Amino acid sequence: MFRRLIDDIDGIIARDPAARSRLEVLVCYPGLHALLLHRLAHCAWRRRLWLLARVISQFGRFLTGIEIHPGAVIGRRVFFDHGMGVVVGETAEIGDDVLIYHGVTLGGTSLARGKRHPTVRDRVIIGAGAKVLGAIEIGEGARVGANAVVVSAVAPGATVLGSPAKPVGGREGAGAPRFLAYGTPCDGSPDPVSCAIAELNKKVAELNRRIGEGQK
Repeated sequence: MFRRLIDDIDGIIARDPAARSRLEVLVCYPGLHALLLHRLAHCAWRRRLWLLARVISQFGRFLTGIEIHPGAVIGRRVFFDHGMGVVVGETAEIGDDVLIYHGVTLGGTSLARGKRHPTVRDRVIIGAGAKVLGAIEIGEGARVGANAVVVSAVAPGATVLGSPAKPVGGREGAGAPRFLAYGTPCDGSPDPVSCAIAELNKKVAELNRRIGEGQK
């Protein structure tokens, strides 16, 4: 258990240049606190101590602002950076070395019992404010842009942006956009929703111009 804690702390230090020591991460990082409390809650959940598990989960939510259902399965070295407002549903599964920013929701789209939340594979980055909804899979090494709304599967290594989220560029290592920590590519790749709005604005301006000319 101690070795796994050190592993989690070192994973945070490796991905956050603001982290200066293991002690600082242990004392000051709510993402780590949420993860530790979730492991305790998940242990109770697996032993069918439903109420105890939910009480621990709610205490973690109160303490950190990160809401993780005790039934969710979370791998090693997962980092909730800042973390406030993160919601992880009951049947969500998160792999190893995943980086999740604040305001992210791993939510369900069905009221039926069974698998209804996302599966996030290893080394995924989910940008701030993104919503990943339904029993879909986010492939290994994928990138989900800030404020994206993802309702369908994402291929391994792909980068998706927008609402609903669409792939941009190629896969990682094959011409994919470079990716900043908050889920925004920095190579100028546009948000498809913003592009659509900009195109509509151009058409409206052109129509107004033609109407103005016709009234002369």
